This record gives sequence, C-alpha cells and structure tokens, in this order.
Amino acid sequence: MTSKAGSLARRLPPLPTISDILRMYGIRAKKNLSQNFIMDPRINKKFANAGGSLVNKYVVEVGPGPGGITRALLEAGAKEVHVVEKDPRFLSSLQLLKEAAGEDKLHITIGDCLHYNPQETFPSSLATSWDDPDPPNLALVGNLPFNVATPLLIRLLKAMDTRSNIYSFGRVPSLFTYQHEVALRMAAPPGDPERSRLSVVVQNWTEVDYIFNLPGGAFVPPPEVQVGIVKLIPLREPYITGLPFSFINRVVTSIFTGKQKRLKNSLSIGLFPKKYGKDMSSTLLKMAGIPFDETAINLTMDEIGSICHAYKQLCEDEGIETNIEDIEYNQTTTHDFPNENKTDKNLMQFDIRL
Repeated sequence: MTSKAGSLARRLPPLPTISDILRMYGIRAKKNLSQNFIMDPRINKKFANAGGSLVNKYVVEVGPGPGGITRALLEAGAKEVHVVEKDPRFLSSLQLLKEAAGEDKLHITIGDCLHYNPQETFPSSLATSWDDPDPPNLALVGNLPFNVATPLLIRLLKAMDTRSNIYSFGRVPSLFTYQHEVALRMAAPPGDPERSRLSVVVQNWTEVDYIFNLPGGAFVPPPEVQVGIVKLIPLREPYITGLPFSFINRVVTSIFTGKQKRLKNSLSIGLFPKKYGKDMSSTLLKMAGIPFDETAINLTMDEIGSICHAYKQLCEDEGIETNIEDIEYNQTTTHDFPNENKTDKNLMQFDIRL
C-alpha cells in the first residue's frame, strides 16, 4: 500500500469482536440460510484486500452478517460501504458498526440481494464507459451463502449482458466466496476435466481469477467443503456476441449434456425434435466446422461461439422456434461436484494460523 493509500485507510474505534457480537445479540447461524461467518479479523482483512485497493471506492457488500468483512472494508479505506443483508437479526450489530464508522460511511439495506438494484443508490457520475480500460470507482464483494452464490452469479452475468443493474456503471469488478468445486469450474480452461457449462457462461462475460481458497475451519460453523475466493472482471466484449444470454445458455447446456460424450450425440438431445436430432446435430456441427467426435470439455470459446451462431442460422433456415426459457443452475447437484475433498495443489491457500 502506498503512503497516500495508507493515509486514506482508517482504523475504527475499539469494537467488540465478532464472536462477542454474536453472543451479545444471541445470534446463531441459520442452516436454512447457509450462513457461515469468518471470525478471524486477519482473514477478513485478507479477503477485503484480495481484489485490489479499495481506497476511496464505493463498495457494495452482499450478505455482511455480523459485519466482520464490513469492518475490514471500512478499514481498507472505502469511501462508502453499502451492505445488503437478508437476515434482520444482524441489523443491531450493523447499526453498532455504523455508529463507529460514521453515518456517511456505512449504509444498510435489509432485503434480498437477488432483488437489489444500486442504480438509484449511487450518483451517475460514477459511471464509466464499458470500453474504458479502468473500471468504475465501485466494487461488489461478499461472503455468499452457498444457496445464493450461483443464482446471484447468473443474475450478474445476465446484467453484464444487458449492461444493466450495477453494470450500468461500467465494468464493475466483484469478489465473492464460492464452494471450492464451483470456483474450479468457473475458472476451468478447455481440456480441463472440471470444464462445464458454468465455465463457459462465466468466461464468456468475465475474466475469472481464482485467487485463493480457505479451509472450512476458517468459518463458524465450518462448512463441509473448502471455500474459494474468486474475482470477476467483466470483459469489454464477450467471446460470443450478438446473441442473448438465454440463447447462449441453452446451447451451452446442450453441449454439456454429456461433456465426455461426442458432440453429435449431446447436441441431438436438447436442441432439436427427437426424430430429427442426430441428422440436425450433424448438420449443425458441419456448419460450425467442428468434428463430429469432438467432446464438450475440449471446445474453445471461439468454437462454442461458432456452434451458437450456426444453431441460430439453422433455426432460421428450418423455422425452428428459439423462444428459450432460462435454465436454472443448481449449485449442489452431485454431478456438478463429484469430490468435495479435492484440492488443487497449485492453488494458493491461506493458512488461518498465520
């Protein structure tokens, strides 16, 4: 941190520890909300700074809980922190932090992050051009409950596609926690056995950086899985252009119906009427210039884009309806996460004993 940045960072007045806060207000994590709290201020500080300098930035934090990461964001020099918390039990602890930080520093919204729209919160002067090399002075962060992480991610990708919601301000970077297995899939390149439809839709709109992971023991109560910290920066232009999110999502889902199967067989299942499936999938692959015996996990983003555009052309030629409903992503399905204990040895891990 530079001397200027250091001078703008601030130390909050003495406050009870997060453990004390939970005891004071008689709060326990709710299993049905997938709540897990980071108690150690050193980990909260590392998380807050993992995405880069926050000095003088506006920060939106999703799911602050008792406010451990929120404290770290404020101490990292954020100009304002806006928290969105679904559980009203945390209002008292967040109000306590607000009094310590200052009325203008911390802003609290009690509500569902899936329905939060910051367009009415921040001044339009924060907005930057989508083509600007520098992101806007705005960041999105959160230790997300596992049952919210993937639905929120998909909503964010849709908003990137339309440049709406928080992305009306430009290419806002985000830093979130995900299950380790989800994070691996988000970052998996072509040819990686972790490659999946989630890999493709995330990488189509963002630059993915799996920064480090945390053991379950870093949280209270400890989850049964490791947790990955992932930074996403929206791309200036997606790999696949000219097609809406729902269309791309549908084609990619069909491609990965059996990611180790030959594409001719996979594509015949989800995109065409059953009796014409194999013939039309062969035509589609020929139009896209993809070998019939190729498999989904080996496809590059450009090749997947070729399949998407070829499918659109084929639908127009054959009069096939393309009114496609969005497909839900289920973060906890067993076929998505075959091995909860697997660890990438090359991935930086944060030792909570430091």
